[in-house]
Amino acid sequence: MENAKILIVDDDQDITEALQAILESEQYTVLTAADRTEGMEKIRTNKPDLVILDVMMSAWQDGFEMARALKKDPEFKDTFILMLTAVKDRTGIDFKSTAGDPNWLPVDGFLDKPVEPEILLAEVKKLLSKKT
Repeated sequence: MENAKILIVDDDQDITEALQAILESEQYTVLTAADRTEGMEKIRTNKPDLVILDVMMSAWQDGFEMARALKKDPEFKDTFILMLTAVKDRTGIDFKSTAGDPNWLPVDGFLDKPVEPEILLAEVKKLLSKKT
């Protein structure tokens, strides 16, 4: 999807800047937010096509809660969510197997950090190609 709008919600500025550079190199419009509150504000005002979401931000479960809130909201339930996180490295728990569960982890894609740029771009393109 050309000129798709992507919101990155992650509290790690280095990660955010790297992701932004990768995505902008493919002509995506990229917005960033450093936490769940700012992310929700930007979603409401900018209506992105895709949200790239970290799990652990101000609180360890922020990403989970944000994903659930978006998918329950009729206005944003069809917004694609790609969870990009190092939660497995930090907790030892592999949440990837529960990705897509409508109650526990309602996301459309799940990648572990660190991620290679070509893997990230392939997943972004795959998700955005589903947009009608």
